[in-house]
This record gives sequence, structure tokens and C-alpha cells, in this order.
Amino acid sequence: MLDDIKKTLWATADKLRANMDAAEYKHLVLGLIFVKYISDTFAARRTEIAARLADPKDDYFFEDATPHKIALELEDRDYYKEVNVFWVPEAARWESLRAVAKQPDIGKRIDDALTLVEVENPKLKGILDKRYARAQLPDGKLGELVDLISTIGFGDNPSIARDILGQVYEYFLGMFANAEGKRGGQFYTPASIVKTLVAVLDPHSGKVYDPCCGSGGMFVQSEQFIEAHGGKRGDVSIYGQEANPTTWRLAAMNLAIRGIDYNLGKEPADTFTRNQHPDLRADFILANPPFNISDWWHGSLEGDARWHYGDPPQGNANYAWLQHMLHHLKPTGRAGIVLANGSMSSSQNNEGVIRAAMVDADVVEVMIALPGQLFFNTQIPACLWFLVKKKTHRKGEVLFIDVRKLATMISRVQSEFTDEVIARIANTVAAWRGDEPVAPIFVEGRGAYADIPGFCRSVKLEEIAQHGHVLTPGRYVGAEEVEDDGEAFADKMTKLTEKLGEQMAKGAELDALIRQKLGGLGYEF
Repeated sequence: MLDDIKKTLWATADKLRANMDAAEYKHLVLGLIFVKYISDTFAARRTEIAARLADPKDDYFFEDATPHKIALELEDRDYYKEVNVFWVPEAARWESLRAVAKQPDIGKRIDDALTLVEVENPKLKGILDKRYARAQLPDGKLGELVDLISTIGFGDNPSIARDILGQVYEYFLGMFANAEGKRGGQFYTPASIVKTLVAVLDPHSGKVYDPCCGSGGMFVQSEQFIEAHGGKRGDVSIYGQEANPTTWRLAAMNLAIRGIDYNLGKEPADTFTRNQHPDLRADFILANPPFNISDWWHGSLEGDARWHYGDPPQGNANYAWLQHMLHHLKPTGRAGIVLANGSMSSSQNNEGVIRAAMVDADVVEVMIALPGQLFFNTQIPACLWFLVKKKTHRKGEVLFIDVRKLATMISRVQSEFTDEVIARIANTVAAWRGDEPVAPIFVEGRGAYADIPGFCRSVKLEEIAQHGHVLTPGRYVGAEEVEDDGEAFADKMTKLTEKLGEQMAKGAELDALIRQKLGGLGYEF
């Protein structure tokens, strides 16, 4: 039901954008969804407080309350702050905007409403993107968009409305990323990759950090994972950083719309040169940094304390990201990072030296080779690195997993992992660590770890050193075992040779037929 609603909403919203570029239109749509969210939650809280003020059995009861006195009491901001609901001035409330949606100056009215919201809620200062008055939409389309988003919410239960709006927001993020292609990957990591990172890391409480957080998908999935496994929303505290100002705003809205408290730093900023959380030591780090970026270096980074295992090459930030994340881990912390495949084997410009130092220091825990076509923005083959500050299990070993053949195609150009594949990966890692499985068990021996040819293998550091500290899983897991069908090799070869002979003869017949047809048309060769 909700999936159908999301698809219908997207199809209608996409049609309304006419010829506007998806990268620009994204901010109009997602900004309006956010305004609808804060207005809905404000209205629901206001209704709840009004009822409680008039109820003699409630601790909010307002004795001798008249409608006028209750109306005045409802203006007390504390009622809203105590449950993390944003105060929305009357002119900025959704119904006020909807009432003037057909007016030619609706764009300016929305911008003015956003300014009022920011004044009342300092936490939102700089978050709301006021671009509606200058939006290049055909006349009437912005008003139609307001009417469309008015249909999202469904009911008076604020927690259900929040969940629906949150899911619509996340769905639209993914669809916009798809529409934008390469640029879309800068703000959105496909859900199945995020789910895999979260399932393997198993965050349950503490500080969660993403130093290149995009639109905040890692945090949303972490909260959902915790809730699904019996924890509470808020058991983790969220820290993030993002350099792109518009993407930074998307992340803040994505988290706020789900009631997730967050610290994304004072401003959008470069993680390497303007680290917003220099003293943070996180329990869990999840990140999908941009691959192989070459223009990251600045002279101020020379001799930085983060480069514990060696100076990263100035022409590629991959090993700067890895070391930045290790630096920000607690001694008991764990990190999961998406990187290009070249990071596992490159020996150029000190990368091989840094990788060897990391392997020898036993901070590399798990390496996973990913299939192609998982990402919106690149076909560069990718992998997952899982790092720890200090191993408490499997010391001197690295677990290699190869899942390049386990993706499911969901379109001509896009693949993803099913929940069953994600569970298999996560449970394999859990069994290897000696932890409880995170989902119904998929590994052999009732949760006991075992190497599976072609899929997973635990490897000693000495063997990795013999391979030049290359961390490509395919080098270690071997070939998948093929079931013996019991047919003798000689018999099988005879049968295959006969089949090949038949196919070659058929090919020769087709060649002769093609020559004859072309000759009849005057094209001899």
C-alpha cells in the first residue's frame, strides 16, 4: 500500500517539474515535504495539549480554563520544545500555505514562511533552502506541488505521520539520485549498501559518525536497525559532516523529519581541512566517501596527527579517509567504509606502504568485494573495508568475503542486495567474530563459522604479507565448489566435443546461407 502511494506521489511530482533539472527541483520538493512534516507534528501536538489542558484528570489541567485562556496557553513554546516539536508560526503552517497555493506569489510566501520558521527555531538556521520565489517552474506548477504534498500524512497519529513522511522523503531522495545519475551519488548511497554496512557493524548504542554524510542515510538506517533489534530511538548520538551546503541541508531535514537528534557541525565544511568534530571518538563510523578524489590536499595537512600509518598521497584521498576514520574511533570502536576496488591493491605513492602498516597493526577486520552496478553514480568496482582500533577476537586474521555474484538486478542498469543476502553477509561476520547472529542464520553449523570456497575465508596476516598485503577477497576465498555429477571425465569430454562439432557445422551452414543471400542482392564477398 505505502509503496504504491510513494510511486504515485513520485510519478505526479516528477510530471510537475516539466523541464526543470532534477538537481534543482529536488530541493523544492524535499523542502516542502519538510515544511509539511513540521507543520503536521506541530498541529498534532497543539491538539493534544488543548485536550490535556481541558482534562481534569491530566497533569496539564488548566483550572477555570476558558477557550480564550487555553488559546493563550497554547502559545507557550515549552509545550512543544519538551517533545522536540518545532514551533511553527501561523503564517508558516501548512494549511495557511495551502490556502494561497494558487496565488501567483506562492513562491515568495513559502520563502517568507521558511524565514519565520528559522527565526522561531534557531536549530534550523541555515537549514531551510529559500529558493521558491525564483524557482523556474511554469505558472501554477508550484501550487499543484503544494496540493500534491498536502495528500501526505494520512491520519492524526503523529508517529505514523512522521514515519510515512520520513519514508516518502527517503524514497524521493533515491529517485532523485537515480534521475540525476552521476551527480546523484554525491548525496545518496543506495539503501542495500547502507543496510549491509549497518548489519555488519551492528550499532546498538553510543556515538555514530559519518565524516561525509551526504543526505544522512547511514544515520537513518542505524536508527531503524536499532529499533528493529529491540533498542530505542536515541540510543545512539549522531555526528556527521558534509562539505556540500545543499546536501548538508538535505541531511539535516532527513534527520529532523524522523525525530533524530543530530550534530552536523556548525556549518558545511571540508572534513580534512575544517574538521567539525576534532575531539570526537566514535563507537561506530559508517561512510561512503567520494572515490579517488584528487583535489583534496592542502598544505596545512602536512604531518597531520591523523596520518598514523603514513602520509596519504596528495593525488588520491582514499587512504586519507581510512586513516581519518581510524583516528576518530574509540579504542573499542568499529568502522565500515565503502571505497573503490583499487584501494585494496594499489601500491602507488605510498598507498601500499600504508596498507601494509594497517594490516600489520591488525586494524583491518573484514574485507568484502561488491558486485558492479550497485551505485547510481559510478560503475567503478567497489568494496567494503571494516576496521577496528583493537581486536578482541580473531587477532592476527582478516575475514574475506566475495559477494560479486550475489546481487539482484532491479533495472537494466541497477542492482541491489536482497535482505537474505545482507543477512547472510552479516551472520557470516557475526559467526566469525563469535557474536550472536543478527538475523535467521545462513552460515553452516548453527552459527559456527566455517570457510566456504568462493564466498568467505579467514586468513592469517602472514599469508596476506606473502601476497604483498593485497586485500582483494577473490585472491583468498578461492573458487566456488562445483557439485560432482558423477559422470566420468572422458565421457563428458566426448559429449561436449560432439556438441561443439554440431554447433560449428551449424555455424558453417549459416555462413554459407548469409553469403548466398548477400550474393543475390549483389553484395559478393
